[in-house]
Amino acid sequence: MIDKRTLEFILTDQQEELKAKSEDILCHRQEEALIDMNSPQAQVVIGVRRSGKSTLCYQALQAQGIKYAYADFDDERLADLQASQLNDVLEVLYKIYGDFKYLFFDEIQNIEGWHLFVNRMLRKKMHVVITGSNAKLLSSELATHLSGRNKEIPLYPFSFKEFCQMKEVDTTIKTTKAEAFRRATFDTYLKQGGFPELLVISDNKNYVKNLVDNILKRDIEQRYKISYKAEFENLAHHILNVSPSIVVSTDLAKIFNFKSEHTAKKYIDYLKQAYLLIGIQKYSQKSKQRSVQEKIYAIDVAMMDQRDNAFAGENLGHRLETVVLIHLLRKCKMDDNDVYYLNNRSGECDFIVCKGNKVIQAIQVSYDISAEKTRKREINGLLLAAKETKCDNLLLLTDHESGTTIESGHHIKIQPVYEWSLELGV
Repeated sequence: MIDKRTLEFILTDQQEELKAKSEDILCHRQEEALIDMNSPQAQVVIGVRRSGKSTLCYQALQAQGIKYAYADFDDERLADLQASQLNDVLEVLYKIYGDFKYLFFDEIQNIEGWHLFVNRMLRKKMHVVITGSNAKLLSSELATHLSGRNKEIPLYPFSFKEFCQMKEVDTTIKTTKAEAFRRATFDTYLKQGGFPELLVISDNKNYVKNLVDNILKRDIEQRYKISYKAEFENLAHHILNVSPSIVVSTDLAKIFNFKSEHTAKKYIDYLKQAYLLIGIQKYSQKSKQRSVQEKIYAIDVAMMDQRDNAFAGENLGHRLETVVLIHLLRKCKMDDNDVYYLNNRSGECDFIVCKGNKVIQAIQVSYDISAEKTRKREINGLLLAAKETKCDNLLLLTDHESGTTIESGHHIKIQPVYEWSLELGV
């Protein structure tokens, strides 16, 4: 048990740490607009560790001039805190902050039984903003715990536009010099990834290694009491090494000698819930077809090779495809769209964007289409998508080529990813 005086010292320290953020150079994120401060629902910002969730909530609250109280439950000094003491936390917060109608809780899922307290706050008309990055908060249990009184807001690492903002690279001026700077910055982004702290840390590999280890060991193994830790970690690193790829649980079960494919499915689900991996479904009008052969991606390109024994190499094509997918997901959340991939006996197309049951765009991604064989393969994938979906909005994204082409009566736009992502405005 932690006494109230100790709680006061800890929470006052946290208040000072939060105030210090006002001196930092921060990046305003598009997801701020998704946080509804007037909603009676808990606003739950979720995502991979170190993606900037706390900063996002801080900026959203500050921007609206809201008076709120703050507690960070990822503080090691609160490791022994029990759910029965959350009312003591509330009392101390009133003493520190005075009266308030908003609570901002970082990583409250670290407290077993936290949801009962949050539900009580919501019933009392308190507005609650929560961040979470580990598997327990991100699981399907969240909706059950909060009885539907929650709105989930996913946050990914920096987009290219946000990366440019933090690098002080202009994204609007149309000059040769400005264009060259944007292209050079995109080359860095494609290899470094979008984790905010990587902008100020030189030892990228050690940072990513520790981040992945924390997710695997702390967020998943401890909470789900995984017995065969080595096998689980080998599976995780294998998928990160081969991503993006279509996951077949029966194959994984054989590779890692699991007793059943159910174990492989369960482990993959844990990795997705902790936002280390993200998956998209196969495009089909049939629900059963959409539920099999999920295509899995790393949550950020930094995860693909900045780890011990990754042995992945640059693989710029896969990195570019991953950047596009994460950006599409970010944009689709804002526009309420969905993303799928198309794959059948005739060929494949990387991304199918849907508004409800209507296909609004087909996208193919290729780092370099200068070779005629590659160019033909990518265009054939888009023509297949046009035939299968009846969509004529076809886009071929590359690292540097641009233009338009007409193939079999279809207009296909060719555009560099860095230019496309900036046009989307996120």
